[in-house]
Amino acid sequence: MEFIQIFFLAFLQGLTEFLPISSSGHLIILPSIFGWEDQGLAFDIAVHWGSLIAVFLYFKEDLFFIFSGLLKRHDESQRLFINIIIASIPLGLAGLLFGNYIENNFRLPLLIAFTTAFFGIFLWASDILGKKNITGLNLSSSIALLIGVGQALALIPGTSRSGITIAFALLLGLDRIHALKFSFLLSIPAICMAVIWQSFSFFKQGVIIPWGSFLIGLTVSAFTAYFVIHFFLKFFERIGLVFFAIYRLFLAGIIFIFFI
Repeated sequence: MEFIQIFFLAFLQGLTEFLPISSSGHLIILPSIFGWEDQGLAFDIAVHWGSLIAVFLYFKEDLFFIFSGLLKRHDESQRLFINIIIASIPLGLAGLLFGNYIENNFRLPLLIAFTTAFFGIFLWASDILGKKNITGLNLSSSIALLIGVGQALALIPGTSRSGITIAFALLLGLDRIHALKFSFLLSIPAICMAVIWQSFSFFKQGVIIPWGSFLIGLTVSAFTAYFVIHFFLKFFERIGLVFFAIYRLFLAGIIFIFFI
């Protein structure tokens, strides 16, 4: 890949990983417009590592609170850790059972246009209908599991992992900031599972890692994702999801027109 393609796609991945606008919608239309070749598994692994580093660095204090609390048997830390694990189980199971089938059969442009639009409307509705009756991240295990079921839907291209988890969290009673924060924390095991799966597939192919593009992709993705997390947390309580819902409808229209 050329440098401009590596830089742009890594920037795009870092931007869309944590915004509720669907990375797959962007990653299918832009390479088609510019005539770019497929970026390959090594690049996918690199940009996921970048996103993972960004969320680790940004939430280092929260992660320290969780893991130090586990050692001290702190109830709040233990509950949050268990809820993150519970909410990650549906995605892991769905990925193992249906991941390959979805990857091979659901990456159709018009289907992505439909899911981008449908879940855009779902985002909008969740922001309006959310009850906000849960204090902080004090979730029950059943609510964590339901958010996890929503996260499993993100395997369908065009859904957006961050978008669907935020939407489910809002509908189940979290306020905007804690819905967003729980979504970010859930991204850690989700991205870890993706990296492990992609790495297994990559090394099974016996391909040499292109270290230059790998490091550029990782670095650009990490920096972009870090600043996206920062500004999204800063402004989300005020702007909500309406802007992102409208943008998704616009993107769906562009994909539909381009590929019809």
